[in-house]
Amino acid sequence: MREKDEESGGTGSLADEALLARMRAAPVLAGPLPRFDPEDAPDTPGELFARWLDAALADGVPEPHVMTLSTADADGTPTARVLMLRGIDSAACAYDFASDSASPKSGDLAANPRAALTWYWPAHGRQIRMAGPVTVLGDGATRRDFLGRGEASRVAGFTGRMSQPLTGPEEYERERRAARDLVAAEPDRIPATHIVYRLRAREAEFFQADPARFHVRVRYARDGDGWHRALLWP
Repeated sequence: MREKDEESGGTGSLADEALLARMRAAPVLAGPLPRFDPEDAPDTPGELFARWLDAALADGVPEPHVMTLSTADADGTPTARVLMLRGIDSAACAYDFASDSASPKSGDLAANPRAALTWYWPAHGRQIRMAGPVTVLGDGATRRDFLGRGEASRVAGFTGRMSQPLTGPEEYERERRAARDLVAAEPDRIPATHIVYRLRAREAEFFQADPARFHVRVRYARDGDGWHRALLWP
């Protein structure tokens, strides 16, 4: 039997109601936002993504390379997490990200090698979604990715066991010190579990918000060797 709040459509405690009221009062799509004319959209989503990313970088949009990766396990249970874009192939509409081969996301991708990537840039009112099959890149890409990182990121790559239970901060600090010493002694070493994935989009959506709620949404879908582009209701 459903709980009473669910039956009545209630939203929870008074504290929850107050929090929701504050949330609803927060500004959204305050602008100014860039315009997007879908008639000017290029033939491929890779080119449009590059344009939008370049504009975000030029305008100082915070962390435009941060994205949400969504995967599903063999049973179809979805999971999402935030990580960084590690590589781009605009012509192929392909996007790279990295992980630990023992991580839950790697387990998902081994069982179900498809995923979606989502970017949201509030300062521009823009969302992008790419979805498609995921493959593992070779040792060269793995090496370039890991050794191209800053020292703190490389130390983190050798620290602990991703997503496994942690007994406390003391255990983490011991692992971090050991990893820092390892990186200092062997700066060219790469964790055996470091892995780089590539998502090659089969569909892509671009959403441009408008303060008057006259949003623009464009969808691309692979069509043989090319792409079909369509305007969608937002």
